Amino acid sequence: MAARRSKILLDAAIGWSAIGALNAIKRMDRRRTANLAGAVMRKLGPLRKEHRLGRENLRAAFPEKSDAEIEQILAGVWDNLGRVAAEFAHLDELQFEGLGPLTPDTVRLSPGTHECYQRLRNSAPAIVFASHLANWEISALATKPFGFKSAVLYRRPNVAAVGEVVTRLREPLMGELVRTGLDAPVKLARLLQSGIGVGMLVDQYFSKGVEVTFFGRPCLTNPLAALLARQTECPIYGMRVVRLPDGNSFWGEMIGPIEPVRDAGGRIDVKGTMQAITAVIEGWVREHPEQWLWLHRRWR
Repeated sequence: MAARRSKILLDAAIGWSAIGALNAIKRMDRRRTANLAGAVMRKLGPLRKEHRLGRENLRAAFPEKSDAEIEQILAGVWDNLGRVAAEFAHLDELQFEGLGPLTPDTVRLSPGTHECYQRLRNSAPAIVFASHLANWEISALATKPFGFKSAVLYRRPNVAAVGEVVTRLREPLMGELVRTGLDAPVKLARLLQSGIGVGMLVDQYFSKGVEVTFFGRPCLTNPLAALLARQTECPIYGMRVVRLPDGNSFWGEMIGPIEPVRDAGGRIDVKGTMQAITAVIEGWVREHPEQWLWLHRRWR
């Protein structure tokens, strides 16, 4: 009982600290704070054990690159991660091209993205996949402002109080939040059937996943996007956000619909479709390797 009470008090203290930190960051200039956080992480990141893991991953993915090139990419990875953390409190300040005058906080969109939005208005709700590229939180913001009903699959932080803070920040911007869990596939399928689009990140290791090839190496990935498409026949789109050279501006692109792979009976083949999605993500990462999260064990 005492241990449980202590955990509750500790979680509450961490939660209040998180609120205080986010409120303080919110009062600061987004760009200056992100620049500082990026610079700090460039110094601190190489001291962490994840740096060695990132180096191993990059050497496996890009065997043709020199050690100096690998370290340069890793410096960008840490810089991007620091910026993502600093930008979290400022997500509500960002807007998308086409919804108002252009400002330094406008996320520019590719012409093809506007075409995708037009198709979505005339079709069934979509399944939208994204990856841990640039500030991946922004990818989840890209449908609600344009009038689409949306829901996002997310992993709740381990500390409950922090999870509540994160949820309060995300939900007004992203739509309904569906927590990962055994019942998540059922909830997402019901949302799609009711006309609400769903979004999810699909580029991390999943122990019960299907095998796909990523950078020439086999790995396991969550098949949920393809399973939902198979169940509902909803179209599949991909959304990415790229950090521009100034470090504080963004460009977004939606592509699709992605043609799913089908079996001899015409049903969507889950493994083949997840391979098609993974191939899209690999292409994105190859374009901007310094903006992807190489610091986790994608291959095991």
